[in-house]
Amino acid sequence: MQHPRPHRRHRFLLPAVTATAALIAAGLTALSPTPAAAATARQVEALDRGVVSVHTDAGNLVSWRWLGTDPDNVSFNVYRAGTKVNSTPVTGSTNYFHTGAPAQADYTVRAIVGGVEQADSVHAIQFRTGYKDVPITPPAGGTTPDGVSYTYEANDASVGDLDGDGRLDFVLKWQPTNAKDNSQSGYTGATILDGITLDGTRLWRVDLGRNIRSGAHYTQFQVYDYDGDGKAEVAVKTADGTVDGTGTVIGSATADYRNSSGYVLSGPEYLTMFNGQTGKAMGTVDYVPARGTVSSWGDSYGNRVDRFLAGTAYLDGSRPSLIEARGYYTRTVIAAWDWRNGAFTRRWTFDTNSSTNSGKGYDAQGNHQLSVADVDGDGKDEIVYGSMAVDDNGSGLWTTKNGHGDAMHVGDLDPSRPGLEEFKVDEDSSKPSSWMADAKTGEILWSTDPDGDNGRGVSGDVWAGSAGAESWSSHADGVRDPQGTVVASRKPSSTNFLSWWDGDPVRELLDDTHIDKYGTSSDTRLLTGAGVHSNNTTKATPSLSGDILGDWREEVVWPTTDNTALRIYSTPYETSTRITTLLHDTQYRTALAWQNTAYNQPPHPSFFLGDGMPTAPRPSVYTP
Repeated sequence: MQHPRPHRRHRFLLPAVTATAALIAAGLTALSPTPAAAATARQVEALDRGVVSVHTDAGNLVSWRWLGTDPDNVSFNVYRAGTKVNSTPVTGSTNYFHTGAPAQADYTVRAIVGGVEQADSVHAIQFRTGYKDVPITPPAGGTTPDGVSYTYEANDASVGDLDGDGRLDFVLKWQPTNAKDNSQSGYTGATILDGITLDGTRLWRVDLGRNIRSGAHYTQFQVYDYDGDGKAEVAVKTADGTVDGTGTVIGSATADYRNSSGYVLSGPEYLTMFNGQTGKAMGTVDYVPARGTVSSWGDSYGNRVDRFLAGTAYLDGSRPSLIEARGYYTRTVIAAWDWRNGAFTRRWTFDTNSSTNSGKGYDAQGNHQLSVADVDGDGKDEIVYGSMAVDDNGSGLWTTKNGHGDAMHVGDLDPSRPGLEEFKVDEDSSKPSSWMADAKTGEILWSTDPDGDNGRGVSGDVWAGSAGAESWSSHADGVRDPQGTVVASRKPSSTNFLSWWDGDPVRELLDDTHIDKYGTSSDTRLLTGAGVHSNNTTKATPSLSGDILGDWREEVVWPTTDNTALRIYSTPYETSTRITTLLHDTQYRTALAWQNTAYNQPPHPSFFLGDGMPTAPRPSVYTP
C-alpha cells in the first residue's frame, strides 16, 4: 500500500500569519503576525473498531474504523463467528462485502500490524433491516401556567464516549411541542437531556427546568472529553431549578423567573459541566456574559439577548476547550473555558464592546451557528463566527463586515489554493447574498449580488463534473465552482445538509428524511428513512449526521415517528477509498460537537474529501 503523504495543513511547520496591505485596502481587520508553531498531537477519543454489518439482499457490508493511532500500513482480516471470510488481507479500504451471508451473521475484525494478526475487535453492530434502533423514552408532558398542554419530541443529538468503553454514546435533547423561536412569545415546557448508550440504556436524565426557555437558540450542548480522563463530559447553560442526573437541584428549586410572555429576562444564569456517565453536576459557574440590560442586545422584549452558540476548540493545539457565546445581531461575546481537575478556568473573553474591539466592525457579524478550524495554520483552532473570526488567543482575527446569515461552511472547499475557505449566505439586502472567503484572512474570493434574505446555502463536492466544492444557495442562480463560476444551471433539490453515503468520495444531499445523489438533469434517490421524522421545522434536519460508526462514510440518525427510538442508518455501499475515521480529524470531530448549535450545519474535515482528492492525510493524535 502507498503510504499517505503529509497534507499541507495537518499539524506540520507552517508559515506565520501576516497582515497584508491588501487586507487593509479591502477594509478587513487582521491580527498582528502570529508566530509559527510546530506540529502538536491532539487529544482524541480512544475508540474501538466500530464494526458494523449492514444487510442487503446480496449479503452483508462489513465496515470498520481505521484509527488515527493505527500504523499507516495496517491491514485487516474479517471473521464470521471465528472463521476468516476474506482470502487476502484487506488493504485498500476498511470494508468487505460478504456475499450471500444472512443478516444475523456475527463478525469481528482483526488488524494485522507488522505481519502479526492482532486480537479480535468488538463484535459488529448488526443493521439487519438497513437500520439500527436505539430505544428512547420520552419524558412525561405537562401544562404551562396558562393551561396549555404539551408533550415531548426527540430533537438534536450529539455523541461522545460517556462511560469510557470505546463506544460512542448519545446525548439527546428532548424538546416540548410548545418550543419557541426567540421572536415568539409564550410559555414552553422544560428542555430535557438524556445520556443513552447504543443499546438503549439510559444513563441519566437532566431537566434544565422552567428557567431555561425551550427552542433552537436557547440550549446548545457540548459533549466532549475536556479533561482527558477518557470519558466525555456534557456542558450546557443552566439556571435555578435545573435538576442533574442524580436528582440534585442547581440553585433554587422554587425560583420562577418567567414573565407573562414566557420569556426569562431576570435571575441568575449558569454554565454547568455534567459527568457524562452519571449526569452529576460537577461544576457550575456564572454564565459569561451575563445578560445585563436586555435592550443592549438589540431589542427590549427578549429576542436577541438569548441567542446562544457553543462549540469546542483546541485553542492550545493539543487539548479541547469549551466555547460559549451570546449574541450575533449586535453585540457578541465569546468566552473560552478549560475544564481541568474538576474545575472551570476561563481562558479568555472576546467582547465586541470592549475597547480593543469596539469600532472595528466585529459587532453584528454572527451567524446562527459557528465553526471551528485552524484557519491560520499555526496548529491552534480559531472560531469562525459568521462574517468574522476570532484567533486562538481571543483576539479578533478578521471581519468582512458582511453581517448576519443563516448558514456557512468552512473546509478545504477549493483544493487548488492553499488553506481553508468559508462559504456563507447573508440576509442583509445591501450585502452580497453569498460569498466565499479565505478563512485565514477573510479576503472575499467571490460573491453574488445582493438579493434580500438568502436563507439557505450549501458548499461541498456533490458533483464530479467540476473540481472542488460546488456552492449554491436559495437566492443565487446555478451551481458555482470554487472560483464562483456557474458550472451547472440546475441547482440540487436540497439546500440543506450533506452526507458521504455511497462508495465514491463525492458527497450526497441529505434533506428531511432522505438522501439523494446530485445530477445536472435530476437527483437520484439513494435512501428514504422509514418511519422517522426530521427536526427543527423548515430546517428539516436529522438528530445527527456524521461518521460515528464503520468506515469514514457518514451515518444519519433520525427519531422514529413515535419518538421511541433513534433510528441509525449506515451505508450499504462498498467503497474502495480508505480514509482514517473522520472522528480522529479534529476539525470534523469538533464540527460534530457543534452540529446541534442553533441552525444545524453539516461537518467538514480539515482536508479536501471529494472527487480527484489526493491520498487522505493521517492525523497527529493521541488518546488519553
